[in-house]
Amino acid sequence: MITKKDKNAIRQKRHKHVRRRVFGTGERPRLSVFRSSKNIYAQLVDDATGVTLASSSSIDKAFDRDKGSDVEAAKKVGELIGKRALDKGIEAVVFDRSGYLYHGRIKALAEGAREAGLKF
Repeated sequence: MITKKDKNAIRQKRHKHVRRRVFGTGERPRLSVFRSSKNIYAQLVDDATGVTLASSSSIDKAFDRDKGSDVEAAKKVGELIGKRALDKGIEAVVFDRSGYLYHGRIKALAEGAREAGLKF
């Protein structure tokens, strides 16, 4: 039986492996995703300067849903981060799923960002 701590340790190991190759620049920042049990967060990071360019989450004031932990909420957060990126002139990003498997809420966030106009 895999415990919660073991699952997170495995995810962090996958995340370190992926982060060796995924690097965001000013022209093509990294779209980093964090998923908690109650909310989902996304941010655009320029790794060259170490600056967060834009962020969005299910606890944001612009987020108008009650529940922030389902697939529909993740899609809405993806659309929000896509809109904020386009407002700043960012059209292409590098997707960093932070070691999470690409299904469920992570996939919904990515599809929402793509529908908003981001390319990755």
